[in-house]
Amino acid sequence: MAILVNDQTRLLCQGITGKSGAFHCRQMLEYGTKLVAGVVPGKGGETFEDTGVPIFDSVEEAKAATGANASVIFVPPPWAADGIMEAVDADLDLVVAITEGIPVRDMVHVARFMEGKRTRLVGPNCPGVITPGQCKIGIMPGHIHVPGSVGVLSRSGTLTYEAVGQLGEVGLGQSSAVGIGGDPIIGTKFIDVLELFKADPETEAVIMIGEIGGTAEEEAAAWIEANWDDRPIVSFIAGATAPPGRRMGHAGAIISGGQGTAASKYAALEQAGVTIVRSPAALGRTVKDLLG
Repeated sequence: MAILVNDQTRLLCQGITGKSGAFHCRQMLEYGTKLVAGVVPGKGGETFEDTGVPIFDSVEEAKAATGANASVIFVPPPWAADGIMEAVDADLDLVVAITEGIPVRDMVHVARFMEGKRTRLVGPNCPGVITPGQCKIGIMPGHIHVPGSVGVLSRSGTLTYEAVGQLGEVGLGQSSAVGIGGDPIIGTKFIDVLELFKADPETEAVIMIGEIGGTAEEEAAAWIEANWDDRPIVSFIAGATAPPGRRMGHAGAIISGGQGTAASKYAALEQAGVTIVRSPAALGRTVKDLLG
């Protein structure tokens, strides 16, 4: 099985003609993702390069014409929030916002707009979602992903790739890999993805990569302690040596008021029965050992 995306996902891209959108859409098509439409206001009626993928002026038009049920967003930061809300308003199943640098104020507006809506948002500022061999939505290198039974869940894109690469080295693949993004306000959190992995009988273990800043990992630990079964979860927290008050990398990775430290996250996760690794280099090997 898989979570969030599979070989039935029909994807449209908002911002398909921009430099980043065009490059990664070509990569997604080469991977085998069913990219059925692009959306760029004012360019309706054109096609994406020589691929034959039609371009529409709006998400609603693209959905009606192609049956798209998911969107990936490469819209520049000043307009990305509007792009997210347009996709949500079109009632798509999934929206994956790759864009980095969306103002927090804009994402507050998006969060309020999404209240009561059924669409799931992943991101922003994330690498995307992949179910190996079926569908790749985002910027991750598809060739390192192998179908398998380990779910990967991370706030960091590059550490996602590191974990996936290590799994491959020890002969393990992934059921799905989800980069939730490192911004202060994101659409899908650790608990949301853990719930999906728990419901997937083919996910035999999970790698969960967190970061300093915020309380999402502590909240996930409480949920794990109350709800998870006996399948192993292995976790690493990035930023353990960061000084308080300094943001390291992602906009959400900042320790303030004594909260959000790596130590507090590790303590909560260990209490919940999660296996902790202090170096990302040990992720793959640790999962292999736990699965036997």
